[in-house]
Amino acid sequence: MISLDNLSISYGGWTLFDGISFLINPKDRIGLVGKNGAGKTTLLRVITGEQQPTEGAVTVNGECTIGYLPQQMRVADTTSLIAETAKAFDEVLRIEADIERLTKEIASRTDYESEAYADLIHRLNDANDRYHILGGDTREADIERTLLGLGFKRSDFERPTREFSGGWRMRIELAKLLLRRPSIFLLDEPTNHLDIESIQWLEEYLKNYNGAVLLISHDRAFLDNVTTRTIELSLGKAYDYKVPYSKFVELRAERRQQQMAAYENQQRLIEKTEEFIEKFRYKPTKSNQVQSRVKQLERLERIEVDEEDMSRLNIKFPPAPRSGQIVADVKGVGKAFGEKRIFAGAEFTIERGQKIALVGRNGEGKTTFARMLIGELEATEGDIKVGANVNIGYYAQNQDDLMDGEFTVFDTLDRVAVGDIRTRLRDILGAFLFRGEDIDKKVKVLSGGERSRLAMARLMLEPYNLLVLDEPTNHMDMRSKDILKNALQKYDGTVVVVSHDREFLDGLVDRIYEFRDGGVREYLGDIWYFLEKRKVESLQEIERKERPVATKAVESNGGKLSYEQKKEQEKLIRKLRKAVESVEKELAKVEKEIADYDARFAVATEYNADDYAKYNALKEHYDRLMHEWEKASYELEITEQQ
Repeated sequence: MISLDNLSISYGGWTLFDGISFLINPKDRIGLVGKNGAGKTTLLRVITGEQQPTEGAVTVNGECTIGYLPQQMRVADTTSLIAETAKAFDEVLRIEADIERLTKEIASRTDYESEAYADLIHRLNDANDRYHILGGDTREADIERTLLGLGFKRSDFERPTREFSGGWRMRIELAKLLLRRPSIFLLDEPTNHLDIESIQWLEEYLKNYNGAVLLISHDRAFLDNVTTRTIELSLGKAYDYKVPYSKFVELRAERRQQQMAAYENQQRLIEKTEEFIEKFRYKPTKSNQVQSRVKQLERLERIEVDEEDMSRLNIKFPPAPRSGQIVADVKGVGKAFGEKRIFAGAEFTIERGQKIALVGRNGEGKTTFARMLIGELEATEGDIKVGANVNIGYYAQNQDDLMDGEFTVFDTLDRVAVGDIRTRLRDILGAFLFRGEDIDKKVKVLSGGERSRLAMARLMLEPYNLLVLDEPTNHMDMRSKDILKNALQKYDGTVVVVSHDREFLDGLVDRIYEFRDGGVREYLGDIWYFLEKRKVESLQEIERKERPVATKAVESNGGKLSYEQKKEQEKLIRKLRKAVESVEKELAKVEKEIADYDARFAVATEYNADDYAKYNALKEHYDRLMHEWEKASYELEITEQQ
């Protein structure tokens, strides 16, 4: 479908690509990976024709169409969301007009046996085929499905596009791209502006898409779920692996070991050859052998090994000063901006040492709540009480935009640092990979990832005990994300993180608060537990929407369930009762164990740290069981009432 043949790109004396060749086949699912600066985005631009290679060529099959989503682009703001999205069907509308014109012409002709008439019939059939391939007869339903899948609401459809933020405008362009149904998608960081649900929807869409996909992403889970082939750009070469990203990482490590072994063998050969040349250079009897060795070295194709970046994002958060057990108490909190209500009824407690995630669609109130928690916004209703001795460090989603572009990297920290820590600024910057001349760069010339690292470095200047992080991994590569995650796992304070990166949240948080449909729900578990529960709840929502149809069927049967329906309902009730009874038994057991500890503590004469740790673990287990019991009891009650 698309062939890249011996592509080379050079800038002055520096080579970015050197003879890259590979094929993109129909239905390929390719992840394009490599270090920052390896040329991933450049390669996409070469494929689209926006940039020309120094040597080589890109050959595109005549029928192949390309849909390209760059990281940044301008979006029109002169129309409504639905009208702008409908522009994806410009070709469909042209074909529709052609079909109408051809149909009228055929109806007016009587020369049924002529070649001209046969040609008209042939052109009409081709136009109809193309019309159906492009989804012309289902375009309204496709527009609605795509917009809803990407997180828009029906109430947004008639809103002017100028009212949407930059992230939502990128979604509009992504929707138009998906609706055009090109032969291949070229996607450069498509998840940057999406929430978890929209990312999952896009994963399913791309997995089931009939064309090919070539994408760049720092979201490991997204790559693993979508791609089946990985192409790595390294040292100007392309290495093709017919496996998803996680498997590629393993195979790449094996390849690197082989490369290093071959490189070391060659270096030993070169060293011995050079020693021989130097030793016998001036001996006439050895001149022929010396010249032979010199030519051997000149002909030798030197093995290159991609230099392993051993620099580490060496983050270690300062020890958290001790706060009260209750870090924040959220009671009936809601927020509205004028007539627009964002959310209401938030009711939960954040305790010392907890690591929680705020998730949900964009615009549901995650960032708004984070800003309320740090005192930047006032609650419209309810109250947030921050506990004793709580010192909050905040990383804003637009943190890098809040820094003065004219300041240098060093000045950015120096202007906010106080006391002895000013003597350690170079060490802190070094830990965040700013070394040597890097610290004298102005902020405005830094990449997105560098700005994110600098903003995170500012959080190190003061020992906080509550970190509120809003999308901290945006623009970070996979290695940096892993190291930040590791530092947060070891951090002994409290963490509240807004993120849509499932891999980053996995193993970091054990409590999820979902902002959805104007409310806030708690999930006691990790991110995968939450996603599984949401999937089940989504199915239940669909069933509830379909239930009125089932009710009519019951009414037509005299208001009674059929024998089979009644049998199934009784089976479900028995299952739910069993679940409730099982949880009640476990609750009784845990209650007794807690009571035993209470009795022991009442007469204890010394403090036993292990006993208190087990006691607190029991209480947490009890809270989770109560949550399960309430949910199981509610499901049983609803089912029995049907």
